[in-house]
Amino acid sequence: MIVRLGAMGDILHAMPAATALRLAHPEWTMGWAVEPRWQALFRAGAENSGRGAAMPLVDRVHLVDPKRWGRQPLHPATVKDFGRVRRELRSARYDVCVDLQGAVRSAIIGRWAGAARMIGEDEPRERAARWFFGERAPTTGRHVIEQAIEVLETVAGEKLPFTPPLLPRDTAAEGWVENLLGSGVRLPFAIINPGAGWGAKRWPADRYGLVAKELAARGLGVVANVGPNEAALGKELVAASGGTAVAAQPTMGELIELTRRSSLFIAGDTGPLHLACALGKPVVGVFGPTDPGRNGPFGCDFRVLRNPESRRDHTRRSEPEAGLLTIAPEEVVAAAEELLKERV
Repeated sequence: MIVRLGAMGDILHAMPAATALRLAHPEWTMGWAVEPRWQALFRAGAENSGRGAAMPLVDRVHLVDPKRWGRQPLHPATVKDFGRVRRELRSARYDVCVDLQGAVRSAIIGRWAGAARMIGEDEPRERAARWFFGERAPTTGRHVIEQAIEVLETVAGEKLPFTPPLLPRDTAAEGWVENLLGSGVRLPFAIINPGAGWGAKRWPADRYGLVAKELAARGLGVVANVGPNEAALGKELVAASGGTAVAAQPTMGELIELTRRSSLFIAGDTGPLHLACALGKPVVGVFGPTDPGRNGPFGCDFRVLRNPESRRDHTRRSEPEAGLLTIAPEEVVAAAEELLKERV
């Protein structure tokens, strides 16, 4: 069993290692403990259907919601859910549990499985988590994808190659994409994602709109991917694009299928950017306070724009980081053109 509860980009960064392990040992049973909101990264639908196109990587998905537990720790429903998760993990009878999150709560949840081997990174994100690990895997890779591969090599007993992750196919979502593209989106098309996890990572939406306008002038359709609570960003981007961009608010399954059909993805350091990279799409990353060498695009064609004076800082500030604001729309357009020319 693998424990990587969230968030979207972090799960996607862990999936190449799991995919390499899956391909090396297709006969093994593999489960994943994850927050409910991210289950569509593993399966199309809400049930464990067995491995196939709709659930290609794991045999079981275990839904764990510690954030909800934390909001109501003594509520009867929380206590009941504790018991459900513990029973479910125990009954699966895993031989090995790997914590790829490196937090105390993920390590505790991993311990609930009762596996004979409990493995985690030697220097986890929360140092106290290491005391829950029976085995600690040293890592030397700079990127978190490389680090996850090193940890799962402890399970495989051999070197594992970087392997693009197996992501589900969702036939219902494919129909949604066909309807969207048939509503007037020019082909080929790019996806621009104006949102980010917090304000310091968020390049202004009106600048993304100017990029969309320039791409449209070059014959490319543009879809603005709008996440939950980001409708205002989508409207601002579409307005700045002169109406050339089309805003869409897909589900996770729909976003996977939409990204599969795209020719380019442009965004900041955010989960949808890492999804595009996981699907082998060329991406332009607009980075500020986070380090692209550790958390940026990996294993795909990409260009990363970042001011050399931007410093790594995960403080959840609401305003865009100063270095991020020095990046001009024309730089993003130039990076996009380079990638598109390479694909011709």
